[in-house]
Order: sequence, then C-alpha cells, then structure tokens
Amino acid sequence: MADTNQSGLLTVRLVTSDRVLVDTTAEAVELPSMSGYLEALYGHAPLLAELGAGEVRLHGGQSGDQTFFVAWGFVEVLPERVTILAEHALHPEEINVEAARAELAEGEKLWNEAGDDGEKYDEANAMSRQAEAKILSAEGKRT
Repeated sequence: MADTNQSGLLTVRLVTSDRVLVDTTAEAVELPSMSGYLEALYGHAPLLAELGAGEVRLHGGQSGDQTFFVAWGFVEVLPERVTILAEHALHPEEINVEAARAELAEGEKLWNEAGDDGEKYDEANAMSRQAEAKILSAEGKRT
C-alpha cells in the first residue's frame, strides 16, 4: 500500500477485478466521470461517482505524471484518498489500436442498426465512446 504520511498528497489506487494498476501518491487526479471530467486534490469533499470512459491522469507525488485508460466502474474520492474501481483499465502502451478501431466500427454498425431500440443506441454509444477513448489514449491525445 502507498505511504500516506506525506502531507498534501492523495493516496491513489486504480484497480480492476484482476490487477492493481496503481498504488501510489499524487498531488492531483483527473478522471472521467459519467457527467464529465473531475479533478481531485488533497482535502477534496467526499464523493462517489460513476466512472466513464477516458483517461485517468496523475500529477506529482510518487507517481510523477502518469496516464491510464479506464472505462466504466466507480470512483470514491475522500479528503486523503482516491480509489478507482474500473471495469477496464490499461496503460496506454497496452492498448491494441487496431482492435480499438474494430470496436469503433462495430459500435457504428450497432448504431446504424438500432432502429427504434433505445437500449441498442445506448450500447452502441458506450462501445463507441470506449473505443474512441482507447484510440486517443494510445495515441497520446487527451480525451
């Protein structure tokens, strides 16, 4: 577990069901919630939010500046700690861009075939958003 004795730094954990990607400290954490990006700093008010698809960016602390692709899950922000529970999380260099492009094409296909089915539109939007965020993260562009 990360050392929490450093004043003014957040303890940050990014985990999926099969691994811990990050267990460190940072001065700031930017992350995608379903309602847009948010930034957590030391002393932030408690918050629980649904995670969207995009990049988690860590700044300062033991982490230095790091970026991770995440999609879906939850984030808990407390005054001294940020815990990100992601369904999908990858280092940008782990992203298979060609597979992400195929996922984007499949999302567009689902969109075109959805007809009047709102659930299919939602599924297509989620798939497309995740694929777009993967591609941008792998290419080093901000989502």
